[in-house]
Amino acid sequence: MNIMSFVSVVIPCRDEEFFISRCLDSLLSQDFLKENLEIFVVDGMSKDKTRNIVLEYTRKYSFIKLLDNKNKAAPFGMNIGIKNSKGDIIILMGAHAIYDKRYISKCVDYLNKYNVDNVGGVTIPLSKDEGIIAKAIARAVASPFGAANAHYIIGGGKPREVDTVFGGCYKREVFNKIGLFNERLTRSQDMELNLRLKKAGGKIMFFPDIKAHYYPRRTELKDFFRYNFKNGIWAVYPIRIVGVTLKLRHYIPLFFVLALLVLGIGGIFNRSIFWAFVLLAFLYFLANLYFSLRIFFREKDVKLLIFVPLVFIVRHIGYGLGSIWGFLTIWKLKVEASGLTK
Repeated sequence: MNIMSFVSVVIPCRDEEFFISRCLDSLLSQDFLKENLEIFVVDGMSKDKTRNIVLEYTRKYSFIKLLDNKNKAAPFGMNIGIKNSKGDIIILMGAHAIYDKRYISKCVDYLNKYNVDNVGGVTIPLSKDEGIIAKAIARAVASPFGAANAHYIIGGGKPREVDTVFGGCYKREVFNKIGLFNERLTRSQDMELNLRLKKAGGKIMFFPDIKAHYYPRRTELKDFFRYNFKNGIWAVYPIRIVGVTLKLRHYIPLFFVLALLVLGIGGIFNRSIFWAFVLLAFLYFLANLYFSLRIFFREKDVKLLIFVPLVFIVRHIGYGLGSIWGFLTIWKLKVEASGLTK
């Protein structure tokens, strides 16, 4: 471990009273020297007990500090933390996660050893309760069928160069070079910044032995659908807001749902199109069943064989519909703008 590195940890949060203590306790258990560490919890004006909990930690540990984020959104919080930090290495962390004992030291080691600009590891989902829906969501989002080829979710393999990582351990010079998080993006801001970093010639690496355990934010299907719908919207909004397209995996649900809609409507009028719709639905069914069975055989819980396929459907359809809505919103804004200029 490079003991000369001073590390600033930035945790943007809002209404995290059930998780912030677990997160901070895992950071206090790190094997990294506390003399070379500062932790900023940047609170988006929480209405629950989050602030009081964090204040208790600040009274006990001088290197933990509470900052206010009056704009509430995550990119503002990240930027506030970065601006107040003094570390030559900055690690962005989520309040919904707990971190393995060597998380910080491994991040610092690999950042220096491989001389890259950003490193990260795998996130392992946990269910915050024992309900079958929560368990099914936790297992589904960690599956390749639920996460596409996002290495920071599915894990495994060898260290490799990637397009983004969870949180991220950055050299401070990265932000001096490419700027801070875009505050117009209330979601997808991390992916946009990492794409900006890659375009500037920076390198991002994934290391499977850097591990964090996190709790999915939604444990009911209706909330999980809304969450994915919003993520689908913010997969396309960066195109209009900053002129940036994300990676192909972010648009696969969009293509899938569009194909279902087009073939389904066309199938009403044309028999060949109808059978194309049936084929697409059948292929999706087979893929869903295959990955659901993999989870079932690993967990040996028959209830998962019922609910995991449903979670996959909610995830993909919700995300795809969200992206369609996002494009429709962009199109509407363009039409309105062109009308105003006439």
